[in-house]
Amino acid sequence: MNTYTQLTRDKRYQMFVLLTFGARHKDVAEALGVHKSTISREFKRNCPDGRYNPHRAQRLTNARRAHRPIRRRFRAIHWRCIQALLQRQWSPEQIAARLRREKRFAISAKWIYEHVRRDRAGGGSLWRHLRRRRYRRLYDYRGHMPGRVDIRQRPAIVERRTRLGDWEGDTLLGTTESLGVLSLCERRSRYTLLAKLAPRNAMQVKDKLCALLEAYPVRTLTFDNGTEFSAHRAIAEQLNARVYFARAKAPWQRGLNENTNGLLRQYLPKGASLNSVTERDLDYIMQRLNHRPRKALGFKTPYEVMNRTRTELTDSLPAVALDR
Repeated sequence: MNTYTQLTRDKRYQMFVLLTFGARHKDVAEALGVHKSTISREFKRNCPDGRYNPHRAQRLTNARRAHRPIRRRFRAIHWRCIQALLQRQWSPEQIAARLRREKRFAISAKWIYEHVRRDRAGGGSLWRHLRRRRYRRLYDYRGHMPGRVDIRQRPAIVERRTRLGDWEGDTLLGTTESLGVLSLCERRSRYTLLAKLAPRNAMQVKDKLCALLEAYPVRTLTFDNGTEFSAHRAIAEQLNARVYFARAKAPWQRGLNENTNGLLRQYLPKGASLNSVTERDLDYIMQRLNHRPRKALGFKTPYEVMNRTRTELTDSLPAVALDR
């Protein structure tokens, strides 16, 4: 196994969840599919006080990368090739795909759009060769959703976790992104709800989400900025709740949801297809998570806190006499 694997942001959050539950470095490495020296190196570089924080680790990594000299991969000859193809009225997607297919060189459509933007800002005319004169810019529009209410306007009581009914929502994607899983977590109880869906179908997300929450108290919902939540106004109206959005690229503002997604990866590994996952599979995962004692709840289960009840989780075990 390669000993120089770099951890991604998602793997750092998974690592945090595993460490929280007492996993050893060796076990963490095996779960993440990296060499154990990667975990040791992560602590050495990004854990100055001995307490692992995935957000801080990612920030320190980004800061080191920002100070590295930029190596320009594309030279003038590359851009001349691209400009020649733009002048044939090829789209950036067509250019990128064909260059890769003919094994000339690899470049993304996003880079080509950015080159066209810079060319136009400098008085160039490459943009005139695009089919749409107001050309697409393949940037991340997350955080610019119409009508979104920023998390900074969310009531402070939500942060304190003193009441039931404040939920966080996200989606997990499979390899093709054709199918995904809707993940909802209640902040006070850590109760988890799951449903299978087409992740970019906002109305299906709305219908599934409202159906899941129909039997539960709902005061607020906090989402990330994915387009699957673009029907947030309809969700708020149907559930009579307020909807807020975390800042783009700030997953710690939905920390419970991120940590729960890390737990879900035990059952739904990252990179695996979700096409074969059934609603019965998701019911099983929910049962496992919602009836698992949590240290943050004084070792009560999410089910017990959500339903204000008490259950016997060990009564099916063999009877054991205590030593006196």
